[in-house]
Amino acid sequence: MADAVVDTVASVPVAVIGAGPAGLMLAHRLARAGVETVVVDTRTRREIETTQRAGILEADAARDLVETGVSDRILRDGHEHEGTELRFGGRAHRVHFKALVGASVWLYPQTDVFIDLADARERDGGTVHFGVKDTEVLDVTTGAPRVRYTAADGTRHEIRARYVVGADGSRSMCRDLVPEDRRVRYGKEYPFAWFGILAEAPPSASELVYAHSEHGFALISRRTETVQRMYFQCSPGESVDAWPDDRVWETLQARVAGEDGFRLNEGPVLDKTVLRFRSFVQEPMRWGSMVLAGDAAHTVPPTGARGLNLALHDVKILAEVLPRALGAAGEAALDDYQPRAMRRVWRAQNFSHWMTGLLHTAPGDSPFDLRRRLGELDNVVATRAGRAYLAEQYTGWPVDSQG
Repeated sequence: MADAVVDTVASVPVAVIGAGPAGLMLAHRLARAGVETVVVDTRTRREIETTQRAGILEADAARDLVETGVSDRILRDGHEHEGTELRFGGRAHRVHFKALVGASVWLYPQTDVFIDLADARERDGGTVHFGVKDTEVLDVTTGAPRVRYTAADGTRHEIRARYVVGADGSRSMCRDLVPEDRRVRYGKEYPFAWFGILAEAPPSASELVYAHSEHGFALISRRTETVQRMYFQCSPGESVDAWPDDRVWETLQARVAGEDGFRLNEGPVLDKTVLRFRSFVQEPMRWGSMVLAGDAAHTVPPTGARGLNLALHDVKILAEVLPRALGAAGEAALDDYQPRAMRRVWRAQNFSHWMTGLLHTAPGDSPFDLRRRLGELDNVVATRAGRAYLAEQYTGWPVDSQG
């Protein structure tokens, strides 16, 4: 369809594929720098904002939402967490982030981050086309790449840009534009998944609870004062139909039970899903006039809460280098992007893999593996160095130290 007739042609410095938080935050930041963008996404806005996704934001990412003028709603509806709880051996162990490393995190669902950004783009007159189809990205090895798409009304459009940003998520079409013989893909599939629920119930804890027991892993989070988000480890092939509410609650209660009598507040289960996860990185993050950002270039297991933060860090760097690439520095300015982004990506991959292994039981684990894992958990919570390591990794790293 590359040569098919189009109904309209528009020119813009930067075209962005993907209107999730990464794509919209980049468009917002570039607009503040005086750079116009057009953003397209195959999903409708409603599809994105009704897909329930949890979210833990580093303090820097939360601050950026406010200080860049996206919205201050996180200060009203979000929850600042100064620590987290690890439960194992039937006991609770709090890791106090603020006391250990002077940092905290914010519980603020990714869905709300998207809503804030989409509202900000609409408020500021930004161009975002949701619900498009037949998207093509052409001529990325030239200085004049093009994006073609079909709008919801069936009309065909072309965007002519200087640069294209592929922020189109973990099923990215853009990353496949890097030739197979010029790209390297690193990955790891995990032999377990998370069974996630939304439940209508009061909060069971004021901060996140990560639980490891002989029955398996569980994560207790919250959504609002009346709706809670919870997960437990399951098989990747698990069917939600095999899990009536009573079985879900029995499983979760067994995984958080302890000598302190801790129990979850129960209620009707509003939603059930099986979340598979893996580690993935593609290099390079740039090919010609196209760069990749967020899940299009890398994904991490959800255990360490790094995914959204990594995506927002990618676009923070891009918002610095793209205006320079459009100016006197030219295309060479993009050479700064991958080294700065990838250092943080691989640190996050390491942390997410470590925390996943720390809390989950893999099929085939021996009694030695199980007892060794308890020893590692004890090392984390019983030593200041262990607690500080978890706190520093979980709350993120200063941007200045990462480029």
